[in-house]
Amino acid sequence: MAIYHCSIKIISRGNGKSAVAAAAYQSGEKITNEWDGMIHDYTRKRGIVHSGILLPSNAPPDFQDRGTLWNSVEQIEKACNSQLARELEVALPIELSREEQLRLVREYCSSQFVSKGMCADFNIHDTGSGNPHAHILLTMRPMDEQGKWLPKSKKEYVLDENGERIRLASGRYKTRKVDLVDWNSHDNAEVWRKAWADLANSFLEQSNRPERIDHRSYERQGIEQIPTVHIGVAASQMEKKGIVTERGELNRSIKAANRMLREIQAQIGKLKE
Repeated sequence: MAIYHCSIKIISRGNGKSAVAAAAYQSGEKITNEWDGMIHDYTRKRGIVHSGILLPSNAPPDFQDRGTLWNSVEQIEKACNSQLARELEVALPIELSREEQLRLVREYCSSQFVSKGMCADFNIHDTGSGNPHAHILLTMRPMDEQGKWLPKSKKEYVLDENGERIRLASGRYKTRKVDLVDWNSHDNAEVWRKAWADLANSFLEQSNRPERIDHRSYERQGIEQIPTVHIGVAASQMEKKGIVTERGELNRSIKAANRMLREIQAQIGKLKE
């Protein structure tokens, strides 16, 4: 049945990550990172059923090429700890056809990210193990009307109650960083997670499917149940082959505990009657 999964993380050079490497892996392509000269070859990767790039109207047309897009990102970020890209991973409802899944991902990317000025590189993975999902790689730096990268933030002086700049003991003036876009706001996580659930449910309804997903935790939904953990593609494939995994064992324990909770709740209900 349809499950909810939407993870959000930052690909940072400070963590030894690369936007080019992530793009190559998710798309199953061979791309050279012009920042460090490393070649990332994932052409043997299987299970990639669709790849696409969606751009805002002001983006250069050659950003439709995956290598050009992410090498441009790598080149504009100079710091050794730069945040290069944002990655979302979403589980696709298995009740939808491949065409419907594709339209769902494209509409989600267009409405939530591209409309705000981000470039969205998405790839749908499905190895046939019952876990179709999409990886969405997003740019984090805005562009001007000509498609040139703009700064993510600027520094401004901190002023005292008289509107004067505050001088520090070092002799310099106190400053603070001001983001030029709100894409890194923590509030976005809730917005993007809810938007995925709402849009997926809309597609399920249009397909006359009764299943629905919810971005809220069981606690927020008022459901007294322990949530299972996301098992992932590798562990899922191992479990299908009969190989016991740590996450698989954990989920089996959680399901057993939930059965016990339901039985206890049923007994409590009978006692109250």
